[in-house]
Amino acid sequence: MRNFLQRFMMGRYGPDHLSVALMILGFVLSLLYAVIGFLPVLYISYFTLGLAIFRTLSRNIIRRRKENDIFIRYWWPIRTKIKNLVARVKQLRTHKRFKCPNCKNKLRVPRGKGKLQVTCPKCGEGFFRRS
Repeated sequence: MRNFLQRFMMGRYGPDHLSVALMILGFVLSLLYAVIGFLPVLYISYFTLGLAIFRTLSRNIIRRRKENDIFIRYWWPIRTKIKNLVARVKQLRTHKRFKCPNCKNKLRVPRGKGKLQVTCPKCGEGFFRRS
């Protein structure tokens, strides 16, 4: 069975970031259909899942790679912003954030240290803040 699948996938594109995103979108839309029962949502979920399978089994590797590159060009900045936001939320308990009054650089200091003199690493401005 394993050899059959390896031979079948030989020369095919396989899964990539866009295909995985389409599969996730398809499953989310099908769950949304289960909640609201709006039939066009189900058809759209079937279409996205079918498109993901088509991309995975496609033999036109160059075209699929170009599509994935375009997707990554737009997705990566969004993904980076989401990861940074999650990291900031996780650090809310342990750190406090300030802006430098001179250059507006974002600074992070540990909480619970009392009144600190904070020195901006970018411009060298020193100022006092409570942590």
